Amino acid sequence: MEKKITIDEINPVEIYGVNNRLFNLLASRFPKLKAIARGDGITLVGTDDDIAAFEAKFNALMAKRARKNNLTEYDVDELFDGVTPAHNPEMGMVDLADGENIIVYGNDGKPVRARTKNQKKLVKEYYKNDLLFAVGPAGTGKTYTAIALAVRALKNREVKRLILTRPAVEAGERLGFLPGDLKEKLDPYLQPLYDALQDMIPSKRLQSFMEDGTIQIAPLAYMRGRTLDRAFVILDEAQNTSLGQLKMFLTRMGADAKFIVTGDATQIDLPNKKDSGLVRGMELVRNIRGISVVEFGKEDIVRHPLVTKIVDAFEKDAAARGTVE
Repeated sequence: MEKKITIDEINPVEIYGVNNRLFNLLASRFPKLKAIARGDGITLVGTDDDIAAFEAKFNALMAKRARKNNLTEYDVDELFDGVTPAHNPEMGMVDLADGENIIVYGNDGKPVRARTKNQKKLVKEYYKNDLLFAVGPAGTGKTYTAIALAVRALKNREVKRLILTRPAVEAGERLGFLPGDLKEKLDPYLQPLYDALQDMIPSKRLQSFMEDGTIQIAPLAYMRGRTLDRAFVILDEAQNTSLGQLKMFLTRMGADAKFIVTGDATQIDLPNKKDSGLVRGMELVRNIRGISVVEFGKEDIVRHPLVTKIVDAFEKDAAARGTVE
């Protein structure tokens, strides 16, 4: 049997890849099928079953291309890994049969997934609420998941701009002893936010977004006096804010905005740890409709396996001394 497929409304190179690299990889999975791609047409020669199977995978690849900026060999391989993508309108993302959830695709085409129970909960609560608190120990992916949601919202044009902020609180060196101007002094504190963005947005486009203000990364003090409409705003390291600073930040929320506050109450860098307003602030607002609190635990840690043991050791020591570190 012979069948022809025509590609409409898209440059075939976006599906075939450079020098037909992706198409040849897909065709190699069907050794008994003759598949030829020329221009906007594909000719298939083989059995009815092989042709139907190829079409199913090719259509899945086309659907994947519609959801992301570019295709890679990883995407083709994923089609044959025994997971079937299906859109879930309630979650607003792609559900896979193995329970993993794709939030957005990174620069190399590798999907950024909600991997743990509470990462998935954060994503689900995001689609139900406009303000979220994501709190828990280091390494649980709180900030990374929040930034993935923000990048997704920006790519889908759900918001006009993305604003990432942190309190400029020292965890060692003081700002005055760091070299350079104000921006150069602050960049080390904001570097984790840059790192996450660089995983998800091509460098040239990221630079363009930052130059035109579509993406803004700034210390918390720069938020005062602003009203943030149609913006996705993330406050990271919120344990280093006072109650007054937290109130100032939360009241910046404008129309059609999404806010996520992340923090770890065990890593307060303020001179007086009692000045932290994160825990008290959450207690004050957590029962307000439209606000959700997601509490991460050691079971959500996705860094090196030793991180979980390190966190556990410090928690046990703090409990033994009756203190909070």
